[in-house]
Amino acid sequence: MSSLTIPSSLDSWQPADVMRWAAGQFGIDGLVVTASFEDAVLVHVAATAVPGIEITLLDTQYLFAETQWLVDELTKRLDLNLRLIRPLPDVLPDNLWQTDTEGCCHVRKVEPLNRAIAGKAAWVTGIRRADGPTRADAAVAAFDIGRGLVKVNPLATYSDDDMALYAHLHELPAHPLADKGYASIGCWPCTRPVAPGEDKRAGRWSGSAKTECGLHV
Repeated sequence: MSSLTIPSSLDSWQPADVMRWAAGQFGIDGLVVTASFEDAVLVHVAATAVPGIEITLLDTQYLFAETQWLVDELTKRLDLNLRLIRPLPDVLPDNLWQTDTEGCCHVRKVEPLNRAIAGKAAWVTGIRRADGPTRADAAVAAFDIGRGLVKVNPLATYSDDDMALYAHLHELPAHPLADKGYASIGCWPCTRPVAPGEDKRAGRWSGSAKTECGLHV
């Protein structure tokens, strides 16, 4: 991995080209693509640029029904190679989210992610600089020292308008909650619509200082 050279021009590449570069560098079996399915863009980019690539969904047990609908719709439409990673067997639906959001995210997201990326050389995510201040410096590709792999963010440079145009051009279905004020969509207990003028991720863990679930820190 130490010999890997990440092109300095990646910021100017289209997401599909970034995906093809990653597949060429790490092989299809060396990549793990995690998608939250809050929109269809990353899934479409990955599945069409690298046919057959595995798309991983972390099933927290608390996904919105509307998110599950989009998962099913895209799986059928794109013939996705979908992998579900669920919490460990002893983790059951409970009320931990009411008292310990960090602990809840750890057992339902962080620990499952650790299993998903085990043995992989690169991790592909859908984070964008436009998501908010905590992601404003996201690189298109960079070595993640903490996890010991390369983190690839093909959509990092995409604005909201870029996302909307891509979805329009490819006639992608929208998440049903997107037009109801949900600018960032995670688990139903900890996600609310955002008010005009609020940060896009203000609806996540509202009322607390928490801004990330632990996957991207």
